[in-house]
Amino acid sequence: MAGVSSESLTKALTELEAKLPFASLQLAKELFGILGAIDSSAGLRRALTDPSRSGDEKSALIRKLFGGKVSAEAADTAAGLASSRWASARDIGDALETLAATVVIAVAENKSAVSASGITGLEELENDLFSFNQAVASSHEVQRALSEPQASAAAKIALAERLVPGASEEAKVLIGQAVSQPRGLKSTKLVGRFAELAAKRQRRWIATVSVTRPITETQASRLQAGLNSVYGRDLKINTTVDPTLIGGIRVQVGDEVLDASVITRLMELRRQLAG
Repeated sequence: MAGVSSESLTKALTELEAKLPFASLQLAKELFGILGAIDSSAGLRRALTDPSRSGDEKSALIRKLFGGKVSAEAADTAAGLASSRWASARDIGDALETLAATVVIAVAENKSAVSASGITGLEELENDLFSFNQAVASSHEVQRALSEPQASAAAKIALAERLVPGASEEAKVLIGQAVSQPRGLKSTKLVGRFAELAAKRQRRWIATVSVTRPITETQASRLQAGLNSVYGRDLKINTTVDPTLIGGIRVQVGDEVLDASVITRLMELRRQLAG
């Protein structure tokens, strides 16, 4: 997805972010349901991506079709997506799939630690998705069953759940979606995409700290407290030693880099002197 569609998806994800702390699996299921309806109707896809229709017209169409059948939150999310511009009919479906999966991932993220070892909901979700793909890869019989066009969605979901007994509810929703509505992909490919989304979200809360020499426990505690305060939650901190920092520290959390190293200040000075 690129160009105008990528911009529309970025806008939709930004608007969704405010809802994620209170997200529910029901919302994700409703969004996946709307996706199924859009995928099953070529006419609806054309209407939602018709450049001659205004955003308000396309949004109204979604509300007319799904209002009262899903929650107001789901209808609002889908209507907002429809009001944007899309380069192709496929792109709006891909975007809705991404939004629904992001809701599921956020539900997992919002869970507290689920074991004595401190594994997070996101880590549990990633592990379950990986286990499913491993189980499918190890059995040609399972691969044939999941790709059998005559098999019902319910049968495929039941088989998938037997492959990962004890999987979290969040994992069951994503795996069930992948095997029942793979949208032209192998189910394992789609599960892999969902896992990538979960990993990307988890990286938002992992701080990679580079220092010039090992830090003490006291320094580590202060660093942990400081970063937790900045980001408003407990971060997982991985510390590495990098002598090239010349007495500084570099912190990366997701895509954000906080760099207070001497070498960075020297490079900035050189840029200023160079004009």
